[in-house]
Amino acid sequence: MIKVSIIEDNDTLRKSLINLLNHTEEMSCVIALSNLMNVVSELKKNQPDIVLMDIGLPNISGIEGVRIIKENFEHIEVLMFTVFDDDDKIFEAIKSGASGYLLKKAPPSEIIEAVFSLYHGGAPMSASIARKVINSFQQKASITKDTFQLTPRESEIVHSLIDGLSYQKLAEKYFISISTVRTHIKHIYEKLHVNSKAEAVAKVLKK
Repeated sequence: MIKVSIIEDNDTLRKSLINLLNHTEEMSCVIALSNLMNVVSELKKNQPDIVLMDIGLPNISGIEGVRIIKENFEHIEVLMFTVFDDDDKIFEAIKSGASGYLLKKAPPSEIIEAVFSLYHGGAPMSASIARKVINSFQQKASITKDTFQLTPRESEIVHSLIDGLSYQKLAEKYFISISTVRTHIKHIYEKLHVNSKAEAVAKVLKK
């Protein structure tokens, strides 16, 4: 069972998301909050696998919320759920530790698919968001190799991480074992001086 926490200040949308998750096989909403005021204690009590969170929250923003969650719960994946699709907010959320970015206009099936994808190692994004990230990455691909001394294969893998590929999909795409994928990613993390997929993508895009 995938345990999901919802942090959304719109009451109607929050209730709709609770209903969607609880009526999806292998998924449940373990807690739903309207703000981030007691987020650390609430997440500690309920231990979700994934947090589905709005950016435009009152008092404490969703971007700051990502930082708080990742500082206290490294294992929890954060999926941003928002109306914003401007570059600054996207990259700031990813840089802060978010592993996925979904627009609120996404249909219910896409929301469920994104949660499953994130749980199984993907980095789901709305198509328009993914295009923005990929375009930014492609513009800086040559700089990436020079700046971080990534091998051609490592650069390809970083690109595929932005595309949202899981370790299994990476292995299939490049005809290598999952163990070899882990080795490549370990080397990428060492060269970029990061500890997660989100940090690696954010650092590459920032450069």
